[in-house]
Amino acid sequence: MTLIDILIALLVVTIWGFNFVVIKLGLQGLPPILFTALRFIFAALPLVFFIKRPAIPWKLIIGYGMFQFAFQFALLFTGIKLGFPPGLASLVIQLQAFFTIGLAVIVLQERPLLTQLMGAMIALSGMALVAMHLEEKATIIGFLLVITAGFCWGVANVITKKMGRVNTLALVVWASLVASPPLILTSWIVEGADSWARAISQLNWLSVGAVLFQSYPNTIFGFGIWSMLMRKYHTATVAPFSLLVPVSGMISASIVLDEPLQWWKVTAGLLVLLGLGLNQFGARFFVARGV
Repeated sequence: MTLIDILIALLVVTIWGFNFVVIKLGLQGLPPILFTALRFIFAALPLVFFIKRPAIPWKLIIGYGMFQFAFQFALLFTGIKLGFPPGLASLVIQLQAFFTIGLAVIVLQERPLLTQLMGAMIALSGMALVAMHLEEKATIIGFLLVITAGFCWGVANVITKKMGRVNTLALVVWASLVASPPLILTSWIVEGADSWARAISQLNWLSVGAVLFQSYPNTIFGFGIWSMLMRKYHTATVAPFSLLVPVSGMISASIVLDEPLQWWKVTAGLLVLLGLGLNQFGARFFVARGV
């Protein structure tokens, strides 16, 4: 990769990690499902009028939009709203990689490699360490919601595998459009008109900025640049940068939100990163050394 592309990739993963801090800040003035809906409304508009719908069946766009965007982020935002620390959330949601492996076995009949199973066990030990140190009931519920969000991401990854080659930016824009109406309706039913009225009465630049950051730098710019890098270079060259998202998330939360970095958080982070690294690169590492 060129130095410019490396710097761009680092910028993207930094934005994606810092986004967990933005979520926490945005939730101070917005209910979680409405916040999620606004993110994808602005991600879809006005670009949907200028970008052609990806040439794949509607059922795949709808499935991707619901699991990757509507379900995943409504659960993630709600989990953080209930008190689960955003830095930890950036780590826990990386379980999506192992949910993807399990679902691929069931749905696509793929056979996981031994190194992938070993990576999953190491990462799960990190999650067990997190669970052991959660005490408040709301935080435990938030933890479970974030794990479920990771599962939805895994479902979306399997749906993506069924698409073949697709323009990622077009997919993101049109899937955002698909996700928006169900989120708006769910927010109205679950959170109620009173929560909307409070959000409007308390609307400030922090809430507006959080929504716009979610929609444009995080969603449109992030996914657009990532798609460009994935098309330009081998997957194995670009994919390792995603391991830096929880690093960025935990450091950002520590600096901006004063989220403490206790030993168990650092240890859990290292275990998850080790598991993810073994999952992505373990087989090539051992083959290269003739093991």
